[in-house]
Amino acid sequence: MSFPPSVPAIRTAVPDDLDAIAALHAEARATYYRGHLPEDDYDGPAERARARAGWTRALAGEDPGAAVLCAVDDTGVAGIAAYRPLEGVMTLTQFHVAPARWRRGIGGALHAACVTAWRRAGAGTARLEVYEHNRRAQSFYVRHGWYPDPHHPRHDTHLVLRFEVPEPTDRP
Repeated sequence: MSFPPSVPAIRTAVPDDLDAIAALHAEARATYYRGHLPEDDYDGPAERARARAGWTRALAGEDPGAAVLCAVDDTGVAGIAAYRPLEGVMTLTQFHVAPARWRRGIGGALHAACVTAWRRAGAGTARLEVYEHNRRAQSFYVRHGWYPDPHHPRHDTHLVLRFEVPEPTDRP
């Protein structure tokens, strides 16, 4: 008998999650950069060290309004999202789900948690950049309400997307 996969718990990431986050980050990025960039540019020792240093800073929690969320299921850390305000706009700087866990609701749950946090923070819009060849991620974002930034649709090899953070709904 087969049971459905567990529903992920979404929580704020902590410094003890660093190894799992860095590994998931590298694994996920390889799926869309492989074949488009030289391997050292996305998975070489220097890039892994740079990414690890960035996650270390993000997990330190010193950037006001910034957060790192992780989705945890029966496999461990299955998804990560990092965001922070940049130039007055909430910016989703990283969003990854472990490739072995794609299409199981982890990304949707993680995205919903980000939107809830942005709403609480009073953010009206959010932005992100997605690699031009990462069609899977582009499709995910469009399904969740993201659209091309009408003023700045590209940044180098990345598409720039916007999202209108919905107003809170009143509950009776």
